Amino acid sequence: MPVHQLSDLIRYVRHNSPFYADLYADLPPDVDCLTDLPVVDQSAFWAANTLHGNRVLTAPLDEASVFKTGGTTGAPKFSCYTREEWREFVTAFGHGLVDAGLRPGHRVADLFYAGELYASFLFILDSLSHAPVSSVRLPIGGAAPLETTVPTLRDFAAQIVAGTPTTLCRLAEHLIAAGEQLPSVELLFFGGEALFDDQRRLLARAFPNAEPRTLGYASVDAGLLGRPVPGAADARTHRAFTPHTVVEILDDATDEPIREAGRPGRVVVTQLFRRLMPVIRYPAGDRAEWTDPEAGVFRILGRAEEGVRVGPVSLYSQDAQGAVAAADTEGRVVGMQLVVRRWDGRDGLVLRLAVSPDDPGSEDPAGLDVLAKSVVTELEEARPFYPDAVATGFVHPLSVEWVRHRDLTVNKRSGKLVRVIDERPTA
Repeated sequence: MPVHQLSDLIRYVRHNSPFYADLYADLPPDVDCLTDLPVVDQSAFWAANTLHGNRVLTAPLDEASVFKTGGTTGAPKFSCYTREEWREFVTAFGHGLVDAGLRPGHRVADLFYAGELYASFLFILDSLSHAPVSSVRLPIGGAAPLETTVPTLRDFAAQIVAGTPTTLCRLAEHLIAAGEQLPSVELLFFGGEALFDDQRRLLARAFPNAEPRTLGYASVDAGLLGRPVPGAADARTHRAFTPHTVVEILDDATDEPIREAGRPGRVVVTQLFRRLMPVIRYPAGDRAEWTDPEAGVFRILGRAEEGVRVGPVSLYSQDAQGAVAAADTEGRVVGMQLVVRRWDGRDGLVLRLAVSPDDPGSEDPAGLDVLAKSVVTELEEARPFYPDAVATGFVHPLSVEWVRHRDLTVNKRSGKLVRVIDERPTA
């Protein structure tokens, strides 16, 4: 399927999608400039994009692949692709895998998740099949027992292992606990989540010869977003999938497009190859900044919604990651979650921190207590409103809970780490 001209796409969706017809009702009939269009309101989009009485789709749902979307937050929703759209999607992404380091004949293990309408396993397998270089594909899946996954990786001398950072870290922890390594692995292709320094340290112990690399930036609802940039020092750096996709970074307050480097904003995407379920100026749910605006190169800064309100205080997972990085000078922490609880009439925040099974001090409560206090101090200095709220009696003091990486909560469907867990009663 060819990539559509923006003006043609706009005319088509105005005529065939009731949702976009209503959204653009007050616009002139011949709009052909992206910035003249309003940004989609996600709540309204998904309220209209229902299984019955759908107002977003441009045609009846009689030829399509349907996938669940929703990620680690919110209720799952459904995203549709025609056969041609899906082929275009995986072919473009497959070309990006070469930028990530895929080479002819590489043996690639797919440890993403399959079933229950989830897309990632099939998406990576199809992208490898449509890549411009040959490969040997090992469709293991993220739900396979680690006891069988490891022998398969070893028997086939897998050179690339692809999965979410959480899945890769669980595999690494399993290897470390067994006193094993997989030296044949050259690349760890990660996607679906950010990869942090603490996780890199854990992976390095299990895969001594492997380099973690992003396999690309995409989502089942927003579609293509960014391809890897060869040689980039920062794995968060991606290049827009031109001509399939238009990526915008918008000012948080004004929604005006940001055109200069180094200024953060929210990511908004337009897909020029999708017509069944149009994606035009759709918020991707991430924050980013341009590193080279002219070349379409940007750096992902994290999920826009990965935060939580504890009493009167707003905290974000990035705040806690920064505090751990500053306090953990020996690199002992290999995973983290924010857990919000409520007891005695007040909210409280618990930092759930994981240590590696081969950490020589993991059974030393006194040493862990010192590290926990340092992390709390760093976070309170970064977010002084929190200790102020403690002093006034609004929230409980910050605390730390030590666990293994396998104890961290993951999304049962996608296998991704749930970075913020709210355990407060809602009734």
